[in-house]
Amino acid sequence: MNAFADKPVYFFWLVKTAPAWLALPPLGAGGRFEYVEQVIKPILTQFPQASLRFFDAEAHTAVCSDVMLWTVHDSAQYSAMVEKLRETLFWDHYFQILSIIPALEDQYAEHYEQARVGH
Repeated sequence: MNAFADKPVYFFWLVKTAPAWLALPPLGAGGRFEYVEQVIKPILTQFPQASLRFFDAEAHTAVCSDVMLWTVHDSAQYSAMVEKLRETLFWDHYFQILSIIPALEDQYAEHYEQARVGH
């Protein structure tokens, strides 16, 4: 296992839906939720050390349509998961990956051995 030392690394993915994704019906056969169930979720279950939270942003910014927040406890699992996603229509066909921002929670406070800034 290639675990991070003592706390997770967070990866914020700024993504934008492509016309091909929006052309799919949300529900039913051949729809968006069916694609997520049949293609994306099976990949995610293979890598339990990289969990996903998904945020809609299109009503609030023109920068991206969604933000995907990955909580990663194992860099090898995260890398393997990314490779699997790149081999699907998710990557660059249904979604454009605009930016990937890695971050450590409260690293500033930890560096100075102070209490967390957040909650």
